[in-house]
Amino acid sequence: MSLKTRLMLMILGLPLLLLALVVGAALALEDRQRHAALRDQLTHAAELVAPALGEALATQDERALMRLTDGLLALPHVQALSLRDGQGAPLLERGRIRDLPGPTDPGALRLLERDRRWLLQAPLPDGSPMPAWLVLDIDTTPLLLTHYRHLASAGLALLLAGLLLFLAAYATLRRLSQPLEDAGRALDRLALGVVPERLAIPPAPELAGLAHRVNDLADHLETAREEMQAQIEQATDELQESMETIEVQNIELDFAHRRALEANRVKSEFLANMSHEIRTPLNGIVGFCRLLGRSRLEPRQREWLDHVQRACDNLLMLVNDVLDFSKLEAGRVELETLPLDMVGLVDEVLGLQAPLAQQKGLQLLGLVYDDVPADLEGDPLRIRQVLTNLVNNALKFTDQGEVIVRVMLEQAEASQVVLRVSVSDTGMGMTDEARRRLFQAFHQADISHPRQFGGTGLGLAICRQLVEQMGGEINAESLRGKGSTFSFTLPLLGSSENERAPELSLDGEVIVIEEPHPPTHRALAHLLARWGARVTTPATAGSGPAASLVVAGLGHEDLDEARLAGWRRRLDGLGCPALLLVNASPPDLPALPLPHGGEVLGKPVSRTALADAVVRQLAGRPPALPVPAPRRPSASPVRLLVVDDTESNRLLLSELLAGPGLTVTQAASGEEALALAHDRDFDMVLMDIRMAGMDGVETTRALRRLGGAWRRVPIIAVTAHVQGEQHRVLREGGLDDVLIKPLQPQRLARLLEEHLGIVMPPPQAENGASAHAPTLQEGEEDQELAVVDLELGARLAGGRERLARELLETLVDSLAHSEQAIRDAVARDDEVGLLDALHALNGACRYCGTPRLGLLAETLETRLRSRGLSAVVPLLPDLYAAMGELRAWQAAQPSSTTKAMASASSSESDR
Repeated sequence: MSLKTRLMLMILGLPLLLLALVVGAALALEDRQRHAALRDQLTHAAELVAPALGEALATQDERALMRLTDGLLALPHVQALSLRDGQGAPLLERGRIRDLPGPTDPGALRLLERDRRWLLQAPLPDGSPMPAWLVLDIDTTPLLLTHYRHLASAGLALLLAGLLLFLAAYATLRRLSQPLEDAGRALDRLALGVVPERLAIPPAPELAGLAHRVNDLADHLETAREEMQAQIEQATDELQESMETIEVQNIELDFAHRRALEANRVKSEFLANMSHEIRTPLNGIVGFCRLLGRSRLEPRQREWLDHVQRACDNLLMLVNDVLDFSKLEAGRVELETLPLDMVGLVDEVLGLQAPLAQQKGLQLLGLVYDDVPADLEGDPLRIRQVLTNLVNNALKFTDQGEVIVRVMLEQAEASQVVLRVSVSDTGMGMTDEARRRLFQAFHQADISHPRQFGGTGLGLAICRQLVEQMGGEINAESLRGKGSTFSFTLPLLGSSENERAPELSLDGEVIVIEEPHPPTHRALAHLLARWGARVTTPATAGSGPAASLVVAGLGHEDLDEARLAGWRRRLDGLGCPALLLVNASPPDLPALPLPHGGEVLGKPVSRTALADAVVRQLAGRPPALPVPAPRRPSASPVRLLVVDDTESNRLLLSELLAGPGLTVTQAASGEEALALAHDRDFDMVLMDIRMAGMDGVETTRALRRLGGAWRRVPIIAVTAHVQGEQHRVLREGGLDDVLIKPLQPQRLARLLEEHLGIVMPPPQAENGASAHAPTLQEGEEDQELAVVDLELGARLAGGRERLARELLETLVDSLAHSEQAIRDAVARDDEVGLLDALHALNGACRYCGTPRLGLLAETLETRLRSRGLSAVVPLLPDLYAAMGELRAWQAAQPSSTTKAMASASSSESDR
């Protein structure tokens, strides 16, 4: 509260308050006196008139009664009167009077006050023949009105007094506040650094002292300001000299900073370019090794080729790490937002790392907790890269025990969830010092690890940067000799309300679990119980209902002959099918008899594979609950569309897809595929990417724009050249998956199973695949690649020799057109046209068993993509020569060709 306000309250408020209290007390006292006088007057009048009224009432003197009652009604504020007997019955009434209860004391006078209405009851003298009462009705409203008039008068008087006091207080405050305000304004100007005018000295001694002090302060500040100005000028001169020196140093630092940034940019570009330049020929070396592996080699040559293949794989992994690290450092890694399923992603990673775990006899297990939502969105490629690196490291540094991947829900919001993914092992562990430098580039836990285990020390650094770029954190916990646990958080788009539905409904089927590895046993028991099964152990299986299925795990130590003999006896005694989960690779799975049915699966078993196996083995085939990729009913025909501008590729895909319930339609161009899409619907499309006219991506976008069912139809890219970034381009173009050439029947069958729920039967090799014409050209040396290798062609065609011969015939017939297209493109310096021609020739050679021509075609296409036309021209004569050799081989084998054509016609008519 300000001083002015306090003074105003003291001068104005306090006197007004005192006056109001005095006036209020006087008015209240006056009102009480008026009421007391009225009571006395009424009581005295009633006491005087009561004897006369009693006598008049006793003598029945009406005139006297009227005269006496008129006198009472003439009293102030009396409105009515009544004479009543002892029972309260009225004897005489003048005016309207309220009824009252009888008197409590017959000999006493009583005055009842109720608000503004008073009632006076007085007994009449005893001389009357019967007891009687006088009742007066009195209205005190005039007294209240008189009191209000006095209050109004007092209020006006107080208001006038308040106005006079306000004028007096205002005049007093003005004399006091004006010097204070002048002093305040002077101090404000001093605070702003402005010297004010000197203050006038007021007559009051207190205010005069204040004015003198403010003037002295202004003089002192003026002097200090002049001194400071002089010091500032001196310091400015000195600072100017220093700034000139600093400016020169800043220019030199800026040049050095720019040189450092440029050097860092050049280093990153150099790493990226060198990695790409190394990877391009390295891919060619890997491809050539694969082609060599398809030809006939001596055991010693095969061993050398395996060594080369492993060295190339290690070098390719190193180059990929360097390339990823350089991209992360340069900030050129872009994250995708795609639908993903953590169960399928973890199963895929464990499936890729399973051979190393099986080789070392380690238990590899994936646990995705039930609270992890099914529908999530993120970057599956980068998550898979991080998880693969962590699992591979865990397996690499663990000699015995287990490696477990856990995925659990850590935090959930409206549209985002945070998962915690951990990879724990029972390996060698590490010290705290090694753990602190673990996520630094080119650092490993021990200096001997690169020599003993390989690697560059970039994997964990890449994982850390990828996890941080996705918005998470990664850390490690480890004890020397006890093992390590690497965990990272993973923010993803999704809702925790979308819980994963059970894959099966087993409806109380009794399943016996015999698994020696405790975590795997608990995981299987929980999963089967979630599917609705009654899970028991061998110890308690005999006390309840008969088991419908036995799920048993075999470790690495169970694969010796003695223990396998025990398992054979055990399987003979079972009365139900058995699922054997063996920690071994497919070639090493034991050939155990299953007299009551069952399967042998290799660990780790994916959830989908386990569900399918349980469904196949249980009697009655319990119905599966809805899952994201439901099985297609076998009675419904599946319509497939193959789009490729190379006839041999279309023929191969059609043959590989041939089967009951499958209808394959071929399209030679994107335009033809689009025309077919307008007329009918298809369940899946296999789309070549590089085609003349509309390419695969453009055709896919046009199909998606048709709307309706075409927005959901799986479209699979079929191509031979796909790098990491091209996967993202294909997915953005609307393609759902990629099938790499040369086509592998197993991969094609897996795509059909993933997208359509169709299980293809394993391909059967045709009889007599090796009993036909010789595979090497006569006179050819063993060290050279064969012109034609029919055995290789049959393998590439999924074991179908007839198909391989048809593809070879088609290739030979198209050589003239391909050669002319290549020559025309070279003559026009048309790199795009040359790439189309080489791509078509390379695709046609991949399945025909022509190693020499196929190697040259792939080499030329790779060189043209990476180094341009000038790098291709020197090898064109070798390509033309290989074409001529293939045509010469055809001319030298007329009987084989005729036989092949006849066989093809016969097979086609039979079908």
